[in-house]
Amino acid sequence: MGRSIKENIAIIGCGYVGSAVARVWTQAGHSIAATTTTPTKVAKLEKIVQKVVVTKADNLDRLLDVIKDRDTVLLSVGAPNRSAYRESYLETAKNLAIALKQTPRVKQLIYTGSYGVCGNRSGEWVDEESSITPPNEHGEILHQTEQVLLSANSSDLKVCILRLAGIYGPGRRQLIKIFGSWAGTNRPGNGEAYINWVHLDDIVSAIEFVRQKKLQGMYNLSSDMPLKRQEFYDRLFQHHGQPSVTWDPSTLSKLSYGLRLSNQKIKAAGFKLIHPEILF
Repeated sequence: MGRSIKENIAIIGCGYVGSAVARVWTQAGHSIAATTTTPTKVAKLEKIVQKVVVTKADNLDRLLDVIKDRDTVLLSVGAPNRSAYRESYLETAKNLAIALKQTPRVKQLIYTGSYGVCGNRSGEWVDEESSITPPNEHGEILHQTEQVLLSANSSDLKVCILRLAGIYGPGRRQLIKIFGSWAGTNRPGNGEAYINWVHLDDIVSAIEFVRQKKLQGMYNLSSDMPLKRQEFYDRLFQHHGQPSVTWDPSTLSKLSYGLRLSNQKIKAAGFKLIHPEILF
């Protein structure tokens, strides 16, 4: 992707995605400050970044301390459970927006959002211009988080949101580890709803692409091949020599993301996927 100027970068939420990005940025010579809500992760993070701060969303002073001397901020938080969505996403975004107003050095904010804001579209293609219909309270919180962060856009600060498909990759996010217990089980619905995935390698690559190109606005990020759930599970379990799931059409599925996520906008900007097809 060519040479780039070394930057001071803050990663707010250095979990599965944030840690992977931190390794790449540190190896490239950038100076990284990272946050975590888990004190036991500090020692591990100190091996890959220069500064680690333990903080939660409600601590504005800690956020200010992390981003005050940074050029770029990556917000990549996750909720430990569904009851923590508001605190983990929306409250963090609100405090970060306040902190950014007090730190004019920051020129770019990148946020890893979720396609969970889009709702069920019965297999329709959804791009960045599609209307947003959050399927539930959690989707609405994610949507409000996007709006808070986009409102921080200015002539001096570029805000870019990567609306991610389902995240998979090495370690705990291998697809067979996520769904292995479903092999041979009976699932509600007919398996016709679409499922969208994006590999960790592509998320890391896209974040670096956004940083270098100084993109702003909304970009979807997914593989090139959304699959119907029936085909997805058939291929996954066949690949691992396990029995696939069966379906019970008489039982309604509670899944809310029956859509195909278009990645054409970020590809048109010049981004190339490392894994355009899902790796089973």
